[in-house]
Amino acid sequence: MIDKIAVIGAGIMGRGIALVYALHGYRVALHDINPEAMNQAKALINADLMLLVNEGMVSHADQQTALTNITPTDNLKEAVGNASFITEAAPEKLSLKWQILSQIEAHAPTTAIIASNTSTLPLAELNKHLARPERMLITHFFNPAHLVPLVEIIRIVSTPDKTIKTILNLLRRIGKIPIVLKKEVPGFIANRLQAAILREALHLVATDVASQQDIDLAVTAGPGFRWSFIGPLETADFGGLDTWQSVMNNLAPELDCTPTVPAVLKEMNHQGHLGVKTGQGFYTYPNKQIIADKIHQRDLEFIRLLRLRRKEGFQPDS
Repeated sequence: MIDKIAVIGAGIMGRGIALVYALHGYRVALHDINPEAMNQAKALINADLMLLVNEGMVSHADQQTALTNITPTDNLKEAVGNASFITEAAPEKLSLKWQILSQIEAHAPTTAIIASNTSTLPLAELNKHLARPERMLITHFFNPAHLVPLVEIIRIVSTPDKTIKTILNLLRRIGKIPIVLKKEVPGFIANRLQAAILREALHLVATDVASQQDIDLAVTAGPGFRWSFIGPLETADFGGLDTWQSVMNNLAPELDCTPTVPAVLKEMNHQGHLGVKTGQGFYTYPNKQIIADKIHQRDLEFIRLLRLRRKEGFQPDS
């Protein structure tokens, strides 16, 4: 039984993961060795909760309970010492994760399940220095972790089925939609799909087919509108697989198939245009307030969509 949870890393993903568990009644130890990161995490968690309160998703009592359920700490041994489930949410550096995971295994109860939130690193690499690699899996959340329903689960052959069942029940209990991959592939599922779309979007930018605003609108007002409730494979079913064979016959040779990082993305990085973190990407973000406003508006739209899905009782086919 999972009762106490530890989240190691208080960055964007870690704080969101801690928040969603805390909102659903779990006691969460949130660990980070960086005091600035921890202070920022506490402020942003409170801001996220206020938005949920203002949108009627949680009560003021729920807000206070969630805040009470999260215990910040800079002591890893203290964080994991009595945890039954631990999520590592450190930066995507393999050597750093090895170090943290080894410390987690050394100090956590032998019955604790260990997970990583990695989006890029193979499980077989992450667990290679653990004495009991079968106790570890990947639970890949998506930003913002407290709002986006999907969680991808990656296991190894020796992962006990009981462990997978326990984690599936846990994630469903906190309102997530978990999926278990049959086998591990680089990027898992969602990031592979996102990368494929981004590669084609970058190609459209590079060949000056349309403005970046119109390319984004083509997704949000078109396929993205449908994809919230019907995925690409079911979309193909409804459109007719004979029709889609014709579409692919015509389009497949025309789609970008660059096997390396697209030149336009390399150039943006070379110029130091990294998006919101530098104030310039495909769009311009003049100051921190504008960035905060855009994130607020994004989360507001996500909350409204989440509310609609819950109101309509949308559940994917199992």
